[in-house]
Order: sequence, then C-alpha cells, then structure tokens
Amino acid sequence: MYFDDMKIGMKVDTAPAVIEKEKMLAFARLYDNIPLHTDEEYAKTTPFGKLIAPGVMSFLEVWSKYLEVDFYGEELLAGISTKIEWHKPVFPDDVLTGTAEITNLVERNPKNGLAELTIKVYNQNGELVLTDVTESVVKRRPA
Repeated sequence: MYFDDMKIGMKVDTAPAVIEKEKMLAFARLYDNIPLHTDEEYAKTTPFGKLIAPGVMSFLEVWSKYLEVDFYGEELLAGISTKIEWHKPVFPDDVLTGTAEITNLVERNPKNGLAELTIKVYNQNGELVLTDVTESVVKRRPA
C-alpha cells in the first residue's frame, strides 16, 4: 500500500502465533541464553515459576504473522526503528495475537513518507503482553 493510501487508525489483526517450547528453547540458546529462558529448574525458583520466552522471540513470532497481512507490501522502502515494551511474561504454549494500527504518518518528500505502526500483542487470556512501535519509510504514489 502506498503511503498516500494510508490513514491513521487503519487496523489489521494477526493470526495466532503459538510459542512452541522447543522452538523457544532453541531461540533462547542462540540469542538470549539466560537460565530464565533455558533452565527449567532455575525458572521454578523465580517469581514466574517456570520458563518464560525471550521477549524478542515473542515479538518476532507475532511480527511474522503481521507480515502475512502487511500494510506496506512492495511499497516498503526501509525500517527506521522499533521500540518494544514488555508488559507481562510469555510462557511456552501461550497463543499470541496482535492488532496492528497505523498510529502516525509524516510526509517526508515527494517520493516517500514515514509510517508508524503500533502492534499490541495479547495472550490467550486477553492480557496485553507487549507493545511494539515501528517506523518505516514507505513509497508515495508516483506523480
């Protein structure tokens, strides 16, 4: 979708993303190898009582589902930034869904604009577990 066709408030929901334990452990061992993500005995001694998923993995699981219904498509030029806030832990076997909303649009020049996308991610209990705000450069409609 071209920048010119976007409107603040446009929303799309993502398909459910399941946090599979084995996939979570593999990701954690590669990218976030701390006992809270990889050692079940240790995790039992924490306030969470069990393993929790790495936050970045939780985001990426939902992001991959967002890309299936992506607002930008081929008009995306580049990502600029992303800011993830984690509100609640995500556990193995949690089912995450997201609502993606265009929350800001800034015209940059005749060729592109800056689109801000906010994704709110909820677990199977309807609890907000994370929020992401991503800014991207998106093509404008050719003159």
